Amino acid sequence: MQVNSNGLTYNVEVCGEGFPLLPLHGFTGDSSTWTPFCPVWGKHSRLIIPDIVGHGQTELSEDINRYKMEAVAADLIFILDRLEIEKIDILGYSMGGRLALTIAILYPHRIRKLILESASPGLVTEEERIMRRMKDGELANFINEHGIEAFVDYWEAIPLFSSMDALPEPMKDRIRAQRLSNSSKGLMNSLLGMGTGAQPSWWEKLQLLSCEVLLVTGEKDEKFCRIAEKMQKYLKKASWIVINGCGHAIHVEQKEKFGTIVSDFL
Repeated sequence: MQVNSNGLTYNVEVCGEGFPLLPLHGFTGDSSTWTPFCPVWGKHSRLIIPDIVGHGQTELSEDINRYKMEAVAADLIFILDRLEIEKIDILGYSMGGRLALTIAILYPHRIRKLILESASPGLVTEEERIMRRMKDGELANFINEHGIEAFVDYWEAIPLFSSMDALPEPMKDRIRAQRLSNSSKGLMNSLLGMGTGAQPSWWEKLQLLSCEVLLVTGEKDEKFCRIAEKMQKYLKKASWIVINGCGHAIHVEQKEKFGTIVSDFL
């Protein structure tokens, strides 16, 4: 389904019945990240699955401001309004987790439950954010100069995704094909507008969240395990689950277990 939000046309997949669930994919992903979970989660939730701007079939914008975290959060709230959905559960993975947290902080009255998979509230200091913006700018230039295939080669080789090397070849091929289906311009603008260095730090806002929060991390993803441990101390109603034997992309590496954990929490 195509939904116009503030002048930008979003691609949104819908499945299932029940209380609305907004699943948000990670960088280089798209709505197909979550459609395999429709048979499971669709039994208890109505899934509203967008292609986040810069990804999938959602319209590209030349305006970098349309990729900023707060602007995308506003777009998604507008889409929910168009669909006459008042309150939701949100699930966000990595970049999508940062976006989910942004929505929960800016629109707390719209959130029932929040699930963050391998996600962070951003970087604490402005110095860290400046350094990250520089790195993301370099990555955007790399995409511009070398093309999306060279970038995906680089992206798949970063240590964050090393545990995915053990996945079956057909699965890795599908993930690669999906990543390559994105546009160079979309990924460049996403890096510059929605990168960790470009977003506000939400660390000091975590204590304001009153909804139930589930943090999920993979045992091999030590960085995000440390972040989740720290986040749990700030959140009022948070639980944290560590999944053994996997890294950053838990929903891929341990699909059935992840699906059950989400269903149980919701």
